[in-house]
Amino acid sequence: MRTRTALLAAVLAVGVAAGPSVLPDPAHAAPAASARSPHAALEAALAGLPDADATAALVRVGGTEGVWRGSSGVHDLRTGRPADPAARFRAGSVTKVFTAAVALQLAAEGRLDLDRTARSYLPELIPASYAGVTVRQLLNHTHGIPAPDFPGSTVEEWYAQRLRVHDPRDMVRSATAKEPEFAPGKRQHYLNIGYTVTGLLIERVTGDTYEHQLAHRVLRPLGLRDTYSPGTDPRITGPHNHGYQRMRLDDGTTGLRDVSVWTSTDGWAAGDLVSTTKDLERFTRALFRGEVVRGPLLEEMFTLPKVTDLVTGDAAAYSAGLSMKVLGGREVWGKTGGRWGYNAAIASTRYGSRTLVYSVNSTDAKGRDMNRVAQDLMVAAYGRP
Repeated sequence: MRTRTALLAAVLAVGVAAGPSVLPDPAHAAPAASARSPHAALEAALAGLPDADATAALVRVGGTEGVWRGSSGVHDLRTGRPADPAARFRAGSVTKVFTAAVALQLAAEGRLDLDRTARSYLPELIPASYAGVTVRQLLNHTHGIPAPDFPGSTVEEWYAQRLRVHDPRDMVRSATAKEPEFAPGKRQHYLNIGYTVTGLLIERVTGDTYEHQLAHRVLRPLGLRDTYSPGTDPRITGPHNHGYQRMRLDDGTTGLRDVSVWTSTDGWAAGDLVSTTKDLERFTRALFRGEVVRGPLLEEMFTLPKVTDLVTGDAAAYSAGLSMKVLGGREVWGKTGGRWGYNAAIASTRYGSRTLVYSVNSTDAKGRDMNRVAQDLMVAAYGRP
């Protein structure tokens, strides 16, 4: 394995050809001498892939404190060739940040009112039992609408249904046929369904598809050429590192199955985007600079509702599109996402001193606990909670 070392001001970038691959970016100004460089911990987080937790990982750290680029692992387990650092991947719930941005743009234009009820826009779909749910509550997960029902209860059963196409209206009908989890605005429960409804609201007030509005308002203006909505296509088009999930195989043993082909229609406006670390870094930088959502409405993305979480009882951690966690003694805002075979995240300090984007090809991307590699990357970039 060949090793290459380069110094970018206070940022040391070390790369290994078949493991971590790190490239300095001379276009960025040198960070202040006091800036904390996370390079050693980031390199350690990527070491040894593929392993039991992940088959590949792609990382980009940016901001005024310095720049670091890394990739590790393999493109696929069959050939074992190195992971492609420019590969596309499923971004999962990072999609919610894009959807929230489109909704807030429409609010700035007066076409969507955050204090107006979802039922007033979609009276034929939202029943009277959810008449009080506002657009803002959809965005910050305080709406009280439960999750819809999906067939299956195990990863093996879900895999068998992987090509099934889900209609967003059917998902909303399934969810709203149930009793509310709580009165609107009283608690917080993170679920996809609020963003499924938001996608339908975007279509109603624009008379256009959600996908076209997303491309018109965010993807094309920012030049995000490798980010797209896959629709009903279960494949990732273009170069991508394969995703794997640990599950019971056909011979009865437990092992890794290639799950790169899997429809994401159950996520839609809440979780179906395909992207790259380069595109997500550009989006994150523009979003936090106020170049995507402008003016006072941007603060909706950095305002936590004053309620407690339904599951944990902790203070609310989700705003409109983003979430917040204190890491290393400072607020870090961002969003994680998970689709089978892929974990992703965007994160930044409030004013962009340090940004982080990663894609981790997790072997249990929708597991109960955060993937170890992803967790190590977040702690390496920002510090411990």
